[in-house]
Amino acid sequence: MLKLCLKTINSRSKYDGIVQKRCHLPHGHKGRCDEFPFLRHFYEMDKSVADKIKRDSTMTTGAAWKSEDAGPNRILRWVMLLSDEELKNFGLDMSKLKPGIIAKLREKAADYDSCIEVALKLTWLVYQMEDAPQPPRAIREYLEGFFGQMDFGSTVCEVCKLPISFKLFELAQRGKAEIETCHKNPRLHNAENVGFAHRECNIAQGAKTLDDFYEWIEGILERSGH
Repeated sequence: MLKLCLKTINSRSKYDGIVQKRCHLPHGHKGRCDEFPFLRHFYEMDKSVADKIKRDSTMTTGAAWKSEDAGPNRILRWVMLLSDEELKNFGLDMSKLKPGIIAKLREKAADYDSCIEVALKLTWLVYQMEDAPQPPRAIREYLEGFFGQMDFGSTVCEVCKLPISFKLFELAQRGKAEIETCHKNPRLHNAENVGFAHRECNIAQGAKTLDDFYEWIEGILERSGH
């Protein structure tokens, strides 16, 4: 495992008092600190991919609109670890939300370090998609220091196990997402539990764990004589 800088990075976010963001460049680096140095290449060549990795790693998903009873459409995952009373200090009154919204927000909660590890894992997986760009040597070695040697073209959908092409990200830029971040267990957000899935596969899995989903499908096939 690489030894990291981990110096505090100041920002103007109202949530800074909850968790201090840190630099994840190697220890002893030169120049400015960077919270997501492993995304630099994507920010230079395809900002939308970098934004998706960062967003899916650190933010909850929520309602498509923002209202008092629907809750925030996105909020930092570690904020949702706070108590109901603490959340009121940030303008979020959980008592006014529908039970289903509360459960969804709480299920998506994760600590800061887990979110960073998820971002690292997703970046490592994206570079191993079919048709993905080759990572700069420094970034490849950085990511391999966490998750092992890359096998280019090896990233598959976590649900159907078919290969995923990097080119599918382009469809999201036209308003039709074909790749989604998925969780083998929808209630855990950590590096061991995340991957990518085709949108249809992710929708089919729903709130089930992958094991429960496969068992459900197996039962359907048996009952239908297949």
